[in-house]
Formats: sequence, structure tokens, C-alpha cells
Amino acid sequence: MAVAVSWSVFQKMAKTKTRMKGPDGRVIRKTGSKKRKLQGKSKYSHRKQRTRQEKQKSIENRPWPEPHAAGIDIGARDMYVAVPPDRDEHPVRVFDTFTADLNELAEWLKACGVTTVAMESTGVYWIPIAEILEGRGMRPCVVDARHMKNVPGRRTDWHECQWIQFLHSVGLLRPAFRPEAQACALRAVVRHRGEWVQMAGQYVQHMHKALTQINLQIQHVMSDTGLTGLAIIDAILMGERDPVELAKLRDPRIKARPEIIEKSLVGNWQPEHWFTLKQSRRLYAEYQQQLAECDAEIERLVAEFQPRVDPEVKPLAPDSKKSRNHAKKRKKRAQKPGTREFDLRTEVYKLFGVDVTQIPGLEFLALLLFSEVGRDMSRWPTAACFVSWLALCPDNDISGAGCSGGGRAKRITALDNCSAWRPTHWTAVTRRWETICGE
Repeated sequence: MAVAVSWSVFQKMAKTKTRMKGPDGRVIRKTGSKKRKLQGKSKYSHRKQRTRQEKQKSIENRPWPEPHAAGIDIGARDMYVAVPPDRDEHPVRVFDTFTADLNELAEWLKACGVTTVAMESTGVYWIPIAEILEGRGMRPCVVDARHMKNVPGRRTDWHECQWIQFLHSVGLLRPAFRPEAQACALRAVVRHRGEWVQMAGQYVQHMHKALTQINLQIQHVMSDTGLTGLAIIDAILMGERDPVELAKLRDPRIKARPEIIEKSLVGNWQPEHWFTLKQSRRLYAEYQQQLAECDAEIERLVAEFQPRVDPEVKPLAPDSKKSRNHAKKRKKRAQKPGTREFDLRTEVYKLFGVDVTQIPGLEFLALLLFSEVGRDMSRWPTAACFVSWLALCPDNDISGAGCSGGGRAKRITALDNCSAWRPTHWTAVTRRWETICGE
């Protein structure tokens, strides 16, 4: 039997937080359309009851995602380590950063039954202990320090390691990406090579400055650090000053007229500028030698990877990048006799199993990408997640009814400073990586 209740009665019920029951004992509720109906048992009531019970649990009664977790506060001289309180009489210990002490630290964690260890990404101090823990079967989790600094109050190193251990045990820390050990070795050499390139570029600027002080304007008619420019600089350092003789060292493909080149090679020869040019040229040549050794080591490390495809069985498709074909021809003409060229496109094809160099922006960055992420794409659920990890997607923070922020995420990666990653390439990169991820 229905019960008629006025709207004012419902308002009074809401204010007094009372419930009105019908003749059958069921509670009368108000709906959005202002219709009256009787509240019956819902088929989802048991789920709501279970959710309510879960919320009422204390933190001690909740299941911990990482019950065998430890935390390390890493420093240059000391490491503060914390384990669960029930694992040792002294759950917090301090170790030195010597190799013998790090091995003792790992043995203590293993005796305490620790399976995963959280640590802050503090410079490069975490690398030795992470490698030692990996060798003993434990999983190191390198986390962002910003995820643990949002709690007020001053904490000492003694409390910091316990805080890291607690956050990791309840699953509130997200480990940073770290490729497999073989890819880490390649990544270390590739990053080291990038540092050499930056240092060599500084001495290119030093040579450019010395040439400007001598008033040699060869940078306006040719590349001052190309084959012709270096040949002219070497001749100058050997004592040649005649602009006619220096102009004969130019490459036949240079479009500038001979008289313009000769005019640009008349300078104001001061001994102090000649001295700075000599030292800059010598150091630039030394860096080029170091780069050649890095290239040889990279070729050796790449050859150790198991190829995913055999180019002889499944050959590469014709290269659609015309500009790259012309660059290869120029490089082949300038290559010294007796040296072997490293075919980047073929080697990357063997590593990934697909020709990733056809992706816009990855023509010359494929090896750099492989050294940073490896080839195990299962670490990212979708291609969109991978592009987001590369910080190539807008970071929209939704608050309320709109976006409170935008733009790219503020994450620095090895590919972040490369001009080839432009917004127009994001869609092509995502679609191509869907094929690599097997979607």
C-alpha cells in the first residue's frame, strides 16, 4: 500500500536526519524526480557493506602490498637502512659506503627476509648498492625523492629510512624505470659518449673564438670545423700564412669563389691567439679519438644482443628516407679506406625486429632510444603510456570541471633535448609503437 508524504515532510526528515517507515516496515526515500518509492534490498547491497567494512579497518588490519620491504636513505658516506620492526632486534642500522660494508648490508637484508628495497635516486650513489642487491635476488626500487617530501616536519636520516620503508610497504611509492642489465651497460656507454660530444663542442667554440680574434673569416664562407676548415687550421698551426696556399686546401664542392676564400684567410697573426687555437685544436682531436673508442665499444655491446630477426631471412624494405640516403653517400665518400661502416639501420632492425628508423624523428635516434628503454615493451601497457613516459604528451591536471594545467610534463629524459621530437610527430610515434607493442 503506497503512503503519500508531502515534500515539506521530506525536507523536515532531511534536517532532523529521521527516517519514515511505511506500514510494511520499509523506509521511504526521496528520488531525484520527487517521486515517492519504497526502499527495497539492492543486489549491490552486499558490495556496499563490504566496502564500508574495508573503510572501517585500521591501517594495521589492512593488507600490505609489500610486507617484505626495506628502505634505504642513501648518502655519500653513510647509508641508513630500515627493515620491518618484527624482523630484527635493531630494525635500523647504519652502514658505510665501502664495498665490504655494502655486501654486509645486502647479507643483513637477505637474513631479514627482505625481497624489495626502496631508495631515493640521489645522484649516482644508488647504483652500486642497487647492483649488489640485484645480484642477491632482491628488487631495488629507485623512487623520486619528490614523492616522499610532501610531509611537513624535519626528519633526520634515522627517521627518513623508516619513512621510506613504510611508504614502500603500503604501496605508495612508484619505482622508476630501469632496463635490464645488458641494456644498462649499453646506456652507460652511450651517455658517456654524449658527454664527450658536448665537451668536444666546447672546443669547437674555442677554435671559433680564436679564429675570430685572429680575424680569419672562414666561418662565413665554409664550415670552420669541417674537413676543409680543419685542414686549414692544421696548416696554420704548422706555420703556413700564405692565403693562396691555404685556399688550395679547400674542397672542390665549396661554392665560394677562390678570391673570396683567399680574402677570408688574411688575418692578424698574434702569438697569444695562435697559442689558444693550437690547444683547442689539440683537445678537439683528443676528444675525437675518445669518441672513436666509444663507437667501437658500442658496436661490441650491440653485437652481444640476441637479434630478433635475421635480415637475410626477412630483408629490410627499401629505405624511404631520401635525405638519409644522400647523407650515407656523402659519408661513404668521406670514409677513410680500410675502415668498416656501422650500419645503424640494419643493427637496429635486428634489435627491435621492425624498422623503427622509418618513424619520423627516429632516423638517427633509434640506437639512443634502445639504450634508454631496451626492447622489452611489456613494461608499458599501451603505446600511449610509453609516449607519456617519454614526456611527449600534454600533462592535463583536471580539477573540478576543467583543466588546471597543461603543457608537457616536466621530466628530463635523454631524448628530451633532441629537436627531432616535435609535436607533429607524436601521432606517428604512437601509431608506430602500437605495432612494436603488438597491439
